[in-house]
Amino acid sequence: MRGDKPSAAPLGDASAFRFAVVVSRFNEAITSSLRRAAVDALKEAGAADTHVQVFDVPGAFEIPQAARAAAESGRFDAIVCLGCVIRGETPHFDYIASAVAHGITSAAGDTGVPMAFGVLTTDTVQQAQSRSGPGLDNKGREAAAAAIEMAALYRALSGAPARSSGFREHQ
Repeated sequence: MRGDKPSAAPLGDASAFRFAVVVSRFNEAITSSLRRAAVDALKEAGAADTHVQVFDVPGAFEIPQAARAAAESGRFDAIVCLGCVIRGETPHFDYIASAVAHGITSAAGDTGVPMAFGVLTTDTVQQAQSRSGPGLDNKGREAAAAAIEMAALYRALSGAPARSSGFREHQ
């Protein structure tokens, strides 16, 4: 039904995958909760402790750089990107939020490694707190669920035949 809040993202099976979790230290009261929820979700979905590696970066601007480096290492099936940018009195928010979103998109496209966007971009601290609180609606958990799903999709696509029997190529 329109207007209904979507249910919490289901967790797939993470047991066959390796994950990097890139977390901004800026707004750490928020990002530490996102990190905890993401890591807990990955483990709940079956990821071994040794298959989840957390990398801290100074701020949101550095997330795409670290995510790209993690992807290029070849050690991870998916990257979970977590941070928090809260609007202030200057246009700084707009530049950082845009740069982070574009940077993560570019890194994922260039490396072929899926990257889940768990970077909060809120107007207030209260909005950030409500999106990073305990429970199934924590955006860190949702980003982890997306990373699991995309890792599985990429794995399935890489093993799929070049031509699907359901489609005919035009001659």
